[in-house]
Amino acid sequence: MLALEGSAPQLGRTTDLSANGVSISLPQPVAAGQEAQLRFDLLVEGTVVPVQGRARTLYCILSNGEFKVGLQFLHLDMGAMTAVSRYLR
Repeated sequence: MLALEGSAPQLGRTTDLSANGVSISLPQPVAAGQEAQLRFDLLVEGTVVPVQGRARTLYCILSNGEFKVGLQFLHLDMGAMTAVSRYLR
């Protein structure tokens, strides 16, 4: 879920994850450079862990009928950073 300020939240699908950010596919385009609230779930060691925090949109490109949006994490709490790190191992 991606919630840009002043817009309704959009549900999307994560397609790539790194320690610094995530790429998601959305049905509608978004402008680069916007800050947003981001929420997604990770399966870490058999447990679903919700991750949420602030992110900045870096790019938005049309790909296979969807908009691929690259986001850089801005403010993840320690629990979210730990979940991402454990997922990437």
